[in-house]
Amino acid sequence: MNQGAAVQRPQSFLAFDFGTQRIGVASGNTVLGHATALTTIAAPADARFEHIGRLIAEWRPDALVVGVPVHPDGAPHDNTRRAQRFARQLHGRFRLPVHEVDERYSTTEAARSGAADVDAASAAVILDQYLTNLP
Repeated sequence: MNQGAAVQRPQSFLAFDFGTQRIGVASGNTVLGHATALTTIAAPADARFEHIGRLIAEWRPDALVVGVPVHPDGAPHDNTRRAQRFARQLHGRFRLPVHEVDERYSTTEAARSGAADVDAASAAVILDQYLTNLP
């Protein structure tokens, strides 16, 4: 065994596919390395963080992951800034690390899979992408 290597403890995550009307939510961890779609929050903007707070209390994640949309060429647009603002708000309210993930095509992939809840499935795609790219 390599004594110089640090042992990483398992981590759990909640991921969000942010939208102005709905927010998809998924959970996952480093043990399984796979995400599961949970729910979609379709509450008014002022009530969204209450719903998110309940999910955080229930799932007790170590960190949060937010999908950040960009144009196909990588250029930002209005929803890029909205998702980044949402990520900052999550960090400010819940004091958990928040990781941003390029979410290009996550909704397309979720829809193509035939998911009943495309927003939550898109959050799972985002989290799967994050977990795949962990060292």
